Amino acid sequence: MLALIKVFDQVVESGNFSQAGKALNMAPSSVARNIDSLENKLKASLFKRSTRQLMLTEEGQYFYKQSAKILQDSERLLAEMRGEHGAPEGILRISVFESFGNLCLTPLIPEFLERYPKIQVELELDNNVVDLNSENIDVAIRIGIPQDSRLKARHLLTNYTSLVAAPSYIQKQSPIVNPEDLQHHNCLLISHERQRNYWYFRKGTTNKKVLVTGNLISKGGSPLLHAALKGTGVLLLSDWMLKPYLESGQLKELIPNWTPMHSEQGSGEIFAIYKNNQYPRPHIRAFVDFLVEKLKPVK
Repeated sequence: MLALIKVFDQVVESGNFSQAGKALNMAPSSVARNIDSLENKLKASLFKRSTRQLMLTEEGQYFYKQSAKILQDSERLLAEMRGEHGAPEGILRISVFESFGNLCLTPLIPEFLERYPKIQVELELDNNVVDLNSENIDVAIRIGIPQDSRLKARHLLTNYTSLVAAPSYIQKQSPIVNPEDLQHHNCLLISHERQRNYWYFRKGTTNKKVLVTGNLISKGGSPLLHAALKGTGVLLLSDWMLKPYLESGQLKELIPNWTPMHSEQGSGEIFAIYKNNQYPRPHIRAFVDFLVEKLKPVK
């Protein structure tokens, strides 16, 4: 019965049998049969089915609320038992945006595996936003808190950013003394799928919004960083990416008296995102706790 409830819970979270099947590693037809079996046991219809959508019936809504408690209690019980009898174990599927994954996360994975040898890590470096409720991912690392109330976010670090350029670019181009000067420079841009790109600056109580343009736009920061190192243009990027190049002198900070940001609210915070269960599975909790322990702010 508990296995059927888990399938039902995933169908509700995923929105359809196909996506639930992907998350559960089951064929959609098997998912449908499990739901049929559950409905037969309960003597109730849980879903209103149509060719376009799958909606909970009134009985389904009630059962979903009550069954969520059952699943949380079962996870808690299993966590307690595993905690008493051994270390966390299982497959841990992690999705992290490419640049942060390469620079900050992958160097930590060997230590994590040494600490928890019974955990197997599957790592995806991907700048696309994944849906934890429909894809088979346990933890996603992203900038910003998700809007989905079914997900929980644990803060890892503040995403401080700096405005930089290579000495070769600075020597060839006109000086950048104020944020407005950037309108006359080639700026290397993170893609936000907007027609116009703005960078934001703050100094004390003064705020400035500057329209910037450039000949290279990327979803990830790595291509922009390589271009900046070659003297292609001006770059606004996270300090955890820039730190070694600033220390070596390969990049120089520009207008340091201004705080540069990707949005009016700042350049964001980095979070570990996972499903909002009251009692996360032990290997998920171990990994998130490990990240909080190991990751420190740049500034």
